[in-house]
Amino acid sequence: MYTGLVEELGSFAGRDGERYRFTADLVLTDASVDDSIAVNGCCLTVVEMGDGWWEADVSAETAKRTVLGSLAEGDPVNLERCLRYADRLGGHLVQGHVDGVATIKRPAPDLRVAVGPEGGLRRYLVEKGSVTLNGISLTCFDITDDDEGGCEFSVALIPHTMAMTTMGTAQAGDLVNLEVDVLARYVERLLGQNGLVFDHN
Repeated sequence: MYTGLVEELGSFAGRDGERYRFTADLVLTDASVDDSIAVNGCCLTVVEMGDGWWEADVSAETAKRTVLGSLAEGDPVNLERCLRYADRLGGHLVQGHVDGVATIKRPAPDLRVAVGPEGGLRRYLVEKGSVTLNGISLTCFDITDDDEGGCEFSVALIPHTMAMTTMGTAQAGDLVNLEVDVLARYVERLLGQNGLVFDHN
């Protein structure tokens, strides 16, 4: 579990098959093998580490469903250590289980992204609700639907977030990992079992 508050900008150092290597400093200060670290919002397990680097195994399924599979050597990545029970929850509850990929339509600071109809993610996006983009806890607004079941929405980024994450250099057309608010999923599931039907509008 994570908060969506990025701790460090690391980089992708390369891959050997399904073994991915990342550079980092801060997130390794108290890390050990078997710990979890979110990379662009995707929860990965540390399988090997050394001075200024760590490695994780990324399955073909994860590479296909996230932006991790398209990383090029030297690309910056957002890193966050998993939440400890004593930590402050400054963002929102983030699982690190990417739900889909969104496309940047307009770069920061007035970031706007498009979400396709795949996976029916539109129904979990609400005005002033929480959303995670590349592991960053953000608030979505100005949601507009398209004719295919997808949508676009905006998020506002403060200069600090732009400086400390990959969003400061992201361009229109770039792909980002998207995770919807897990609480919305549970509410839908529980109320749906009682026969209630929801209209996302």
